[in-house]
Amino acid sequence: MASISLKIRILDKEYQVNCKPDERDALEHSAELLNEKMEEIRRGSHIIGLERIAVMAALNLSHDLIRTQNAAKRDSEASDILQSMDLKLDSVLADLGS
Repeated sequence: MASISLKIRILDKEYQVNCKPDERDALEHSAELLNEKMEEIRRGSHIIGLERIAVMAALNLSHDLIRTQNAAKRDSEASDILQSMDLKLDSVLADLGS
């Protein structure tokens, strides 16, 4: 699949990036999220410099991703436990019925 060229804007700077056509929406959404994080950091701190703001935004987004992955893992483990309990209850109820 051929790549398309896309212009994104982050902290008032324009960047040209290539992506697959079916990834365009995700890339645009990612750029918006990154821009919002960087704007938030620039407004709420004394950090100066695009590179430092970008690193802080990357750290914040990485932290959010890890928290989300951990929550998903806990949810999956809880689901496994509930499924196991459900099977045991079915077995006990079947034994009581016979």
